[in-house]
Amino acid sequence: MNEELTLFRDNVRKFIAAEITPHEEQWAERQYVDRDLWHKAGAAGLLCTDVAEEYGGAGGTFAHEAVILEEQAYAGNTAWAKGVHEIVTHYIVGCATPEQKKRWLPKLASGEMVGAIAMTEPGTGSDLQAVRTRAERDGDSYLINGSKTFISNGHHCGLLIIVCKTDLSAGAKGISLIAAENPTELPGYKRGRLLHKIGQKGQDTAELFFENLRVPAENLLGGREGQGFYQLMNQLPRERLIIGVGAIAAAEAAMHHTLDYVRQRKAFGKTLLEFQNTRFKLAERQTELTIGRVFIDHCIQKLLDGKLDAATASMAKWWGTQKQCEIVDECLQFFGGFGYMTEYPIARMYQDARVQKIYGGTNEIMKELIARSLE
Repeated sequence: MNEELTLFRDNVRKFIAAEITPHEEQWAERQYVDRDLWHKAGAAGLLCTDVAEEYGGAGGTFAHEAVILEEQAYAGNTAWAKGVHEIVTHYIVGCATPEQKKRWLPKLASGEMVGAIAMTEPGTGSDLQAVRTRAERDGDSYLINGSKTFISNGHHCGLLIIVCKTDLSAGAKGISLIAAENPTELPGYKRGRLLHKIGQKGQDTAELFFENLRVPAENLLGGREGQGFYQLMNQLPRERLIIGVGAIAAAEAAMHHTLDYVRQRKAFGKTLLEFQNTRFKLAERQTELTIGRVFIDHCIQKLLDGKLDAATASMAKWWGTQKQCEIVDECLQFFGGFGYMTEYPIARMYQDARVQKIYGGTNEIMKELIARSLE
């Protein structure tokens, strides 16, 4: 953090308080945010903050992105899937041709386009090599057939990166990434139902179906077939750090709400904080939070320096989300029955936390990746 980032944090906090927090309940009921939120965020300079100004971005760094992720977590906001939008943005930054960057990045920065990535399929999760969606060259287009599920921003997406096979016989080397612009306007594209989830209820999560979806061949990301798996692998450390940053911040928010509660709530003539069990339990959780904060800040600096490796990012993802779930669960216990009521932030945090150990690669996969680095 520095003075500029501190001022930026204040602006982010004000934006969330004005444009997001008052609408959370409505969004949770209908399962997606207002489309205009993306335009407002673009106008406020909160999209593509670490993208070069020549492409419409703010010219900042991942530190600016981390500030937004933290403030979302502190406010209890999981409806706005900005992290997914930024992940898509950096597939374009890191993998696209110069022409593709000029075409797509300004629209992502302004909010004209919402980014989504169609990766997971009904029969494939963390095993990316097993995707079955296929893209066949047909003149100056690709015909795409298959289905995807659990797609964040699937309702509003204006730029959808589709993970597909352009060569069914080549394994990982047969995977390509193809971008569909304004997919809802394309024949052969069908958006299925919005999925009902345990938590993160305001974030749209959709099923997508492709039946001879025709996409221009010029939308092949990077312009070369068979590069998709490597493009995915190069960007996943950033994605996993994004999840880790949000996890530690959410756990910090849980501790904040719990401390407020135990200082006021009384039992047997004393506040809950006066009981030794409360003090010892919260002392343990605060120690873990401090360790987590130091490690996450270390990982952010590694990314800023261009030195964040896959194993370290995997540590941030699995350990951060595991501690998020553990800390939120233990904090909820201090609220008693009130902790089970969704009108209390701690209850919503409990619901929202569980998926963190699943998406972005399950925590079991994270441990496998770390273990490989030890060989």
